[in-house]
Amino acid sequence: MLISSSGLFIVIAALAFDALIGDPDWLWRYLGHPVSLIGALIDLLDRKFNHDNQSPEQRKSEGINSTAILVVIALAVGALIQFLVQTLPFGNIIVALIASIFIAQRSLYQHVADVRAAFTEGGLPAAREAVSMIVGRNPEQLDEAGVCRAAIESCAENFSDGIVAPVFWLALLGLPGLIAYKAINTADSMIGHRTERYESFGWAAARLDDLVNLVPARLSALLLALAAPMAGGSIGTSLGVVQRDASKHRSPNAGWPESAMAGALGLALAGPRRYAEHVADDPFLNAEATRVAAPDDIGRALDLYLAACVIEAAVYAALALVV
Repeated sequence: MLISSSGLFIVIAALAFDALIGDPDWLWRYLGHPVSLIGALIDLLDRKFNHDNQSPEQRKSEGINSTAILVVIALAVGALIQFLVQTLPFGNIIVALIASIFIAQRSLYQHVADVRAAFTEGGLPAAREAVSMIVGRNPEQLDEAGVCRAAIESCAENFSDGIVAPVFWLALLGLPGLIAYKAINTADSMIGHRTERYESFGWAAARLDDLVNLVPARLSALLLALAAPMAGGSIGTSLGVVQRDASKHRSPNAGWPESAMAGALGLALAGPRRYAEHVADDPFLNAEATRVAAPDDIGRALDLYLAACVIEAAVYAALALVV
């Protein structure tokens, strides 16, 4: 399914469902979130095909095959669900409700807002604990500014791969595209690491994740830049930082929304970061910004994020009128 009026209706309804309902934790505690089923399949493929006695070339080949299997299964499951559901009354509404499960507007807002609230309720130790729920870096080595930057960077990057990218693939290919995207993105997070075990086996998942996020990351930067005035920033400044600094990030995609966020808020983001297994010695984005990130800047980032989500929904609604 390429972009159609019915597909755009599903997109708009899915965004609305996610904004209103979000991710009902009480439900997933009993049933298990669908993304956890994707994770279980990836873990199975990892255990079955990724072995220590294999050469790097063998591991890379098995990783390519495993990634292909994962994507084919995801596409087939998505196509089957969409076909069966659309035979029911109000089928497109049900498809939209299912699609909303894989979009993270409300949950991302809440996780980032929790970090800001933690500063007020429990100070830096509580904020470190809250930010550890959304970033992989070592929170105990973060000062107040470091925690704030981590929360803001997570908001920017996850706006791209948690909202803009899944919605883009939903609009383009329907539920099969959405579920396939989530499978690829989950595989990258699980096996796309540059460690001894996954350097070769996870190569295909990491490169495919780069590919499917190529357009959405750039759309995310544009949406955040357009929303910059809502956080007291400038569209032109934000776009200027994107043009100059996006390519400095070690990721071919994450630098786009992060540099847009940095320019919009007037903060330096990214830079050197310590993770559990390595140190990322990256340059800062918007390095000339001298103001230190503070808890109030998390609130400004959330205002920017909300405005960007509204602009995204408005764009799809406008497309629906002309398609």
